[in-house]
Parts: sequence; C-alpha cells; structure tokens
Amino acid sequence: MVFTKHRLVVMIFPIIFSSLVLTSCQKTQDEVSQESTETVEVYNRDNLPSELQELVDQGDAQAQTDLGSMYYQGTGVQQDYAKAVELYEKAASQGFADAQSNLGLMYYQGTGVQQDYAKAVELYEKAASQGLTQAQTNLGVMYENGRGVRQDDTKAVELYEKAVNQGAAEAQYNLGWMYYQGTGVRQDYAKAAELYGKAANQGFAKAQYNLGWMYYQGVGIGKNYAKAVEWFEKAANQGHSSAQSNLGLMYYQGLGIGQDYAKAVEWFEKAANQGNAEAQTNLRVMYENGTGVR
Repeated sequence: MVFTKHRLVVMIFPIIFSSLVLTSCQKTQDEVSQESTETVEVYNRDNLPSELQELVDQGDAQAQTDLGSMYYQGTGVQQDYAKAVELYEKAASQGFADAQSNLGLMYYQGTGVQQDYAKAVELYEKAASQGLTQAQTNLGVMYENGRGVRQDDTKAVELYEKAVNQGAAEAQYNLGWMYYQGTGVRQDYAKAAELYGKAANQGFAKAQYNLGWMYYQGVGIGKNYAKAVEWFEKAANQGHSSAQSNLGLMYYQGLGIGQDYAKAVEWFEKAANQGNAEAQTNLRVMYENGTGVR
C-alpha cells in the first residue's frame, strides 16, 4: 500500500495565560517534607507533631499558616479545605501576609469557601502592601483580567513590576507577556525576551517555552534554532505539552539538532498523551507515513 505523504502541522503559538500562585508553607527541618520519597505519616489533631500543635494553639501565625497549607495540600494530614480556610483566617486576622495571600487564593478558587473575587482582591491587597510577591503577582492577574476589580492593564503592570523587582518568576513571565502583547505598556519584544529569560533561568516552564518560541521566530532576539531546542527541551522535561510537541517538530525537521524521527515520535507521544491536538495530528502523520515508527 502506498501511503499519502501528509505534512506535519506548524509550530504552535506561545502560552499566553497569566498564572496564579499559592504561597508555599515555610519549611523547617522538623516539618514534613513534601519532596520526601518516603511514605508520609498522616496525622490527626491528636497526634500532630506536638511542637506544631502547641504553636497553633498559642496563636502563632506562622504555625497556623503552615498547618493550613498542610490541610490545603493534604500533606501529612487528611486534606480538608474548610480547615485550611479556618487556619488561614486566624493567621490573616493577625496581619500575616502569607495567610492573607493563601486565603485570597481560596476565595479566588472557591475552595473551602464560596467563590468571591472581590474578597480575594481585598486579601491580596493586604498581603501585597506588605511586599509579598505572590500577592502582588496575583493581584496583578486580577487587574489584568478584571476579576473583582475594574480591568486595568496599567495597574497590572505596576503590580507585576513590584514583584519582578524582587525576582518573582511568575511576575517576570506575566510582565513579559504584557510587553510581548503591548498591553499596559508599549510593545517591546526585546523586553519580553529579557523577562522570559529571567523567569526561564529560574526554571519557570511557561517562560522557557515562550523564550524557545522567540528564539525560533527570531522575535526580540536573534533567531537561533539551537537555543530554541534548548529551551523547548527544558520546558518539555517539566511536562509542558506544547514544548514537547514543538521539540518533536524540531527533531523531525532537524532544526537546531540532528534530525531524528524516532525522537520526534517520542516527544509527540508525550505531548499527545496530555491531549495536545497538534502532537496528536503529527503523531498520526508519522504513523501514516511510517516515519520514525516500525
């Protein structure tokens, strides 16, 4: 049978969405490690680590926030969003910025409470005024999207810049998109590439992907297929499906890396398994043409 030689679909456009973030629980040597590969003991109120429970009962805001994060994530305790809200509220009422920000996220998500964007904004504002980068970033997202506040790109940029000045990767990524799009600022591809680079160097996958795209296109930065491959690969190794799909295409075309149809299939498969439509189409073409597969 003679197979029709179909063409692979073109590169996809960069991710554009701004992201909300959750303040991580402050870790100490005695605290349950989320990175542990060992089985984590599940505690209840009666057998929580005595030191943590004692601090919570004494009204220690840091301990309340840490335990709230454990309940939110289900780390070391049975996941309980209502309990997380209760603990965050106690710490937030003491003016603890991390708790205010985390509680704001729960109101934004409608997790453990009724969804309320205006309440989320109120809490983010309190934490942002204390210089917490996660809150500044999330508040910027609220202004960018007009959720709980009147939409205001200029205000979003202002908030992102505050967090960027403290080195926050999510804010660098979001502000990079504002410069890329020319929203709230004058369009500046070079500035966008610079900001994506800062976030990418901190391991932020979406920024790595967008930076790879800019190298591929030669937008705001010199065209460099090898660099595009490098950044697509970094994002792909973190499970970013669009980066996996694009990396597969780079292997297929032999751009910035030696042509390797088998590797192209491998990356298309990884992206396709996550539901990436472009990768699914490309993988189908590879099988129809018998390229890189047996």
